[in-house]
Amino acid sequence: MLRAWGIEQYQDWHFRLYHPAMPDLRIELDRGRAMPLATQIYGAIRDAIESGRLASGAKLPSWQDLASQLGVSRGTVRSAYERLMDEQFAIGMGAAGTRVAERPASSSTPDRSAEGTPVPELFHDFGTMPLTFQMGVPSQAAFPFKLWSRMLTRASRAAAAAPVSYPDPRGEPELRKEIAGYLAIARGLHCKPSQILITSGFSGALGVVLRTLQLEGKEAWMEDPGFPLTRTALRFAGMSVTGVPVDAEGLDVNAGIQRAPGAALAITTPGQHAPLGMTMSLARRLALLEWAGRNDAWIIEDDYLSELQLQGRAAPALASLDHQGRVLHIGSFSKTISPALRLGFVVFPSPLASKFADVAASLAPAPSATVQRAVTAFLREGHYLRHLRRMKRLYHAQRESLLRCLRDVASDTVTVQASAGLAIVTSLPRAVSDVDVALRALLFGLAPTPLSPWSIQSPPLRGLLLGVTNLDERRLAADCRRLVELAEQADPGR
Repeated sequence: MLRAWGIEQYQDWHFRLYHPAMPDLRIELDRGRAMPLATQIYGAIRDAIESGRLASGAKLPSWQDLASQLGVSRGTVRSAYERLMDEQFAIGMGAAGTRVAERPASSSTPDRSAEGTPVPELFHDFGTMPLTFQMGVPSQAAFPFKLWSRMLTRASRAAAAAPVSYPDPRGEPELRKEIAGYLAIARGLHCKPSQILITSGFSGALGVVLRTLQLEGKEAWMEDPGFPLTRTALRFAGMSVTGVPVDAEGLDVNAGIQRAPGAALAITTPGQHAPLGMTMSLARRLALLEWAGRNDAWIIEDDYLSELQLQGRAAPALASLDHQGRVLHIGSFSKTISPALRLGFVVFPSPLASKFADVAASLAPAPSATVQRAVTAFLREGHYLRHLRRMKRLYHAQRESLLRCLRDVASDTVTVQASAGLAIVTSLPRAVSDVDVALRALLFGLAPTPLSPWSIQSPPLRGLLLGVTNLDERRLAADCRRLVELAEQADPGR
């Protein structure tokens, strides 16, 4: 029977026969992936809980039973279970085993129509494992979970033992000191810790800057194409947004002056343009700084991916050239550590220190002290720079693999336009809806990002942004073929 059926099928049948209460727990381990087996087990059980296939109170198999069924060590299963319990997906009940924790009814069957998803073209879901081609998230498989867990545990204990008083709303002093040191080395930006404010990611920093500079109701330049949520944030602040085109040298300053000469703000991604990837030239940087100084305007430098330059050395930050105090430099740890941290920072000119401190204290105090302390240790002990070096090597190799696969399956419908940071930019004919292609790709476990929502101009650029951080090398060729097939099916000209 084993020869005809296969040992894996037999183990699955045997497991279900003796665990009839768990018909919907399917765990398929891929030993060829870089992702640890414990992480794969954790992810499969968490997905089953969140989807409702494992109901609240359901008993999970013992470590020994599940380890035997999957052909792994009990320690591997134990590690997965402990993570589930740490994140309150499961409860350990001693001799009574491990059971699924009680979950709100809405969490297992979310009502997407009522809840809504901000910019659905950019966010297909929240709190789930990254999909192939997904942008904006670091590698799930290469993340140093054990090291980071130790950092968080140590930081949590330190935070718990801290004095029971209000923390500094500007952020932990030690973290601001470490960020200042890192920026001097990696970005050529010399600043004092007193010029740094810790925020809730890039969006938190943007909100603080707009409030502090009292830019509501004024006019702003924004790169076209540019990040849709930044454009939305400016409009929520009552600002009039003017799209300024980009070319091989970055933001076209002369075009901005012609279109909106009285703008009070310019937002730019000079290190690596989001999403097309070019670096702003020195001539354009100087022209932009000269414009801001002459017009008493401000510049927000979104340091998007600049620390993850995959070819050559990253250009110094725009703020490093600012001698008139017009640049607000914003960075975050979303692309380098995890977007789940919701941790960012803004570097502001010294004369604005008291204003930023007041806004932080009254409207936007720094996030969790535990996370801040963990990141502080990650920076201070050298783990951050080592992690960045590893990620650069990994992402460069994965980007080259993706480019090779795309060249093998290239067609008239899908063509490679650029290699931009941690993504490949592809173009589509104007008649093809990149949003529709991206939504259809989700059905096959692929999450390309459509390019058209990034455009202000009409007609918008059409194409797909393919992230390189979470790729499965063994399935990559098939994934590329599937994506091209979906685009060709949507092309009325074929």
